[in-house]
Amino acid sequence: MIRERRTPPCPICRQPSTPEFRPFCCQRCADVDLGRWLNERYAIPEELDPDAPPPPPDPER
Repeated sequence: MIRERRTPPCPICRQPSTPEFRPFCCQRCADVDLGRWLNERYAIPEELDPDAPPPPPDPER
């Protein structure tokens, strides 16, 4: 018996993902995801120590 391999849906639009753009379904959804990262909509949570000194100012800002 041959089992069909299930792939998770596109994280942006929930359509079936395609091998060419995996895990997305198309270039548009991949670009939407990249834009969200670049606009800092996504962030990796960081636990801050309330007793730690504040970080130095960012010279590029």
